[in-house]
Amino acid sequence: MLNEKTRLPGGKMLGTGESRMMLLQAFSRGGPVIWASALLMGLGNLVSGQILKGSLFLIIETAFLIFFFMKDGGLARIAALPSLGDRAQGEVWNEEKGIFEYIEGDRSQLILLYGIAAVFVCVLFVFIWRASVISGAEALSARRAGGSPSSFSDDIRELFDNRIHRLLMFLPSAFLLVFTVLPLVYMMSMAFTDFSREGDRLVLFDWVGLRNFTSVFNASSIVGKQFWQVLLWTLVWAFFATFLNFIFGTLLAMMINRPSIRLKGLWRTVLATTIAVPQFVSLMVIRSMLQPQGIINRLLQNGALIASPLPFLTDTAFARALVIIVNLWIGIPYTILQVTGVLNNIPKEQYDATKVDGCNAFQTFMNVTVPYMMFVLTPYLITQFTGNINNFNVIYLLTRGEPITVGNSAGDTDLLITWLYKLSVDQQKYNLAAVIGILTFIVLSAVALITYNNSRSYKNEEGFK
Repeated sequence: MLNEKTRLPGGKMLGTGESRMMLLQAFSRGGPVIWASALLMGLGNLVSGQILKGSLFLIIETAFLIFFFMKDGGLARIAALPSLGDRAQGEVWNEEKGIFEYIEGDRSQLILLYGIAAVFVCVLFVFIWRASVISGAEALSARRAGGSPSSFSDDIRELFDNRIHRLLMFLPSAFLLVFTVLPLVYMMSMAFTDFSREGDRLVLFDWVGLRNFTSVFNASSIVGKQFWQVLLWTLVWAFFATFLNFIFGTLLAMMINRPSIRLKGLWRTVLATTIAVPQFVSLMVIRSMLQPQGIINRLLQNGALIASPLPFLTDTAFARALVIIVNLWIGIPYTILQVTGVLNNIPKEQYDATKVDGCNAFQTFMNVTVPYMMFVLTPYLITQFTGNINNFNVIYLLTRGEPITVGNSAGDTDLLITWLYKLSVDQQKYNLAAVIGILTFIVLSAVALITYNNSRSYKNEEGFK
């Protein structure tokens, strides 16, 4: 275990932020025992009398070596990564049974998954190995200085006291590594393969480098044209879906918040009922209402307002306007709740000061309400914008991404997230889906980081009054 300030051989005090220097100091001044502990983990602890800690390091090294060099262990898994397997499934005629028997071939998916997992285990082992070397150097340093190294019980007490944060973060970090980082790396690696139904590459596939990225960025290819069209519509949709919700939600919240308005709670409750209804239900109902023979077209025709059904779901302009309008109906109540909370917390003294200065209602709104709201709600708007880029429900449940041009895998109302879903689930083009997933992450990260870093909420976090 590492101390907040550690004295290595030679008397130098090092902080936890100098871990790399600590390792170099351990090797340069630790002597033969520390050099040998690089091969036999825990040797420095064992020599210094820390039998239990040294034994634990030695057991971890033994378990890793068994895992790494055993048959079908880590070494074999990592060695199979460059090829992803080359033995296809075969069939052999069994004369005795009079049938063909199938011989199991290589499965590239499993080779890729196990290989990446083996690499993760090796990286984790390197961190433990580094800790063992530094721990042994600490123990030897204490022994040479005439003292005694910390006992295992001392380390346990320290873990529940000054290092409680490490203990509490261990399980969350482990779950994050196993269930988030590992699957993420595994799925991202598919972007560099030809894992797809095309060419029957679902069982046995190969690395193709940047070929998938080249096809997506190539505006002259079919996939490239679709990508740039979908990306542009995704950004346009996210902009209107975010800021129209914010503008109309803010106006409604301010209207309800006026002193002359009665039954404020009732109006907010009525407007918030859309939140209580599951989107799956409401959007499916709206989709059925907007069909050519749906209730909306029938009412318009019966009222002699239109001669033929309106193409809500079959015309690109209609469909895109439709999803933006329906999203207003879904999103405005959330904005009302957010803005109402902010409006109720604006100091009344600021409004009183504007009255003294002779400001009219518009000047008060622009100089007091808007700056306060934007300072508080900028992180919320960024979250809404990134959420709308990944707004799967409204698009897929309402339009299914339609209308779709013949020969295209993406519809005119598809976002990157819905297109990714179709590529993976419907069309089994997992390599292209992985590319779209990576690019979506890059777009989201760039927009969120650039916007937030240039906002007053970030630059003047402590200075707003």
